[in-house]
Amino acid sequence: MTATIQTIETPDGAFTILADDRQRVLASGWTADPAAILARLASPPAEVREGQTDAAAAAQAYYDGDLAAIDTVDVAQTGTTLQRAGWDALRGIAPGAPLTYTEFAAALGRPTAVRAAASICARNAPALFVPCHRVLRAGGALGGFAWGLEVKRALLAREAEAAGRRRRLLDGDFSPSRASSPVD
Repeated sequence: MTATIQTIETPDGAFTILADDRQRVLASGWTADPAAILARLASPPAEVREGQTDAAAAAQAYYDGDLAAIDTVDVAQTGTTLQRAGWDALRGIAPGAPLTYTEFAAALGRPTAVRAAASICARNAPALFVPCHRVLRAGGALGGFAWGLEVKRALLAREAEAAGRRRRLLDGDFSPSRASSPVD
């Protein structure tokens, strides 16, 4: 398979997208380094060429304020049944309404599988298009993010602002219960 790689500039820095020949996103993230994107895959494509990806327009639309633009981008990931279910579930988390890892595990029907839920997020290759940044630690702490906590914080703040919740997030309160409450 030949894949296409494209880097665009975003307010959060360079964002690189790797798409297959059907324009499904294989991996993406906030870097200009193709090797960092390829390292997210267990089986990288045999050939990679620079070019245009359909997903770049959706990423740009997201940054222009259309947070739903990323929802229709096709992605391709391989994993266990639970991982695939988790990646599908991540796409259902609404912008501005993050879940904790515990809530995410419960949403998967596995309420005691909190570590597995965290692992699903950690192994997510098409970041942004499968929004693993919308899952937080208990109490609203950011937890981890492959592309850095500053990027995760910026994504959550952007989404919260669009949902009318900017003030609490700017104060550093990333608590899911508080973030999903109306602004005072």
